[in-house]
Amino acid sequence: MNLVEWRDEFKIGIEEVDFEHQELIELINELYAETKKEDSALAVMDCLEEIFAKISAHFALEEKVMRDLQYDEYEDHKEDHELLLDSIMDIMDEYADDTGLDEEEFADRLNNWFVRHFSTKDARMHRFLHH
Repeated sequence: MNLVEWRDEFKIGIEEVDFEHQELIELINELYAETKKEDSALAVMDCLEEIFAKISAHFALEEKVMRDLQYDEYEDHKEDHELLLDSIMDIMDEYADDTGLDEEEFADRLNNWFVRHFSTKDARMHRFLHH
C-alpha cells in the first residue's frame, strides 16, 4: 500500500517539475514500505537522506521557475518548502537519536504536507502559469 498516490491534479504543467513530483512520491512510498520491515534502520536512514537531498534539489528548481516567472506568491511558497525540509530534518534527527520512527506519525506528517502543498500551493502556481 502506498502512502501517497499520484493524482493528475498534482501537475503544475512544467514537465520537469511534474516528473520530479512523481519521483518524490515514489521515494516517499519506498521509505514508507521500508519502515514496515524488520531490521530496516540503515535502509530507512538512507531513504530519509535521499529524500532530503532530492526534495532540496527539487525545491531549488521549483523556486528558480517561480523567480524566473516573477511568481507573486514566491515567498509564501518558499516558506512552505522550508517547513517541509525542517520537518524532514526533525524526522531524521529523531531517527538518528534512536527514538525510532513512529510509522503512523511519519505517514501523517508527509502525506498531509504533500497533499496539502500540491492541492494548494502548487495548484495556485499551476493557475498562475496557465492564465
